[in-house]
Amino acid sequence: MRIVIAEDDMLLREGVALLLRAEALDVVATADGPETFLQAIDAHRPDVAIVDVRMPPTHTDEGIKAAVEARRRLPGLAVLVLSAYVEQAFATELLAGGTDGLGYLLKERVGRVEQFLDALHRVAEGGTAIDPDVVAQLLTRSRPDSALERLTARERDVLALMAEGLGNTAIAERLFVTEGAVHKHIRNIFAKLGLAPTDRADRRVTAVLRYLEETQQRV
Repeated sequence: MRIVIAEDDMLLREGVALLLRAEALDVVATADGPETFLQAIDAHRPDVAIVDVRMPPTHTDEGIKAAVEARRRLPGLAVLVLSAYVEQAFATELLAGGTDGLGYLLKERVGRVEQFLDALHRVAEGGTAIDPDVVAQLLTRSRPDSALERLTARERDVLALMAEGLGNTAIAERLFVTEGAVHKHIRNIFAKLGLAPTDRADRRVTAVLRYLEETQQRV
């Protein structure tokens, strides 16, 4: 796995690089801003990019814009975005263009090495990884008249774990229920959110995007 890291905080940038190299992962370049990051993408054509949301010069959304541009230049590039806070608009913008190989984690998650590495490998394999704290805050910000209000507490738990990128087996283990129960809850979620039956695997992601869109409308 070839990785490029874009982070303007030198200590965090080098710390992440050291952590990944200790795991025998190939960090081919590091960058301290969006321009050097995109240059590294062009030069090294990595498998995964780890990108800070806020980078110079304005420290607002440069990282998100650079991540979107990097995926345009290198289709199939997996991107794991790091943020110090739950930034709802940025989470929505990141996921709106497609969710395969995308992750959004709070920076504090880096210190939980096993969870960080799990998220990294998940996005590298084409999956989705959204920080559970991001999911929790977005779910609690849903509008009173939202379709999400029709979900039971257990269905909301299942949706939250779906949003983190967990499969049915992992959800069942986390909630101490059977896989059959998880399947039933997911069918109910799809029905209550008005998602038509389909064989497409991304219907799970569509459910997650539905509440991201609704919470975005509220701000």
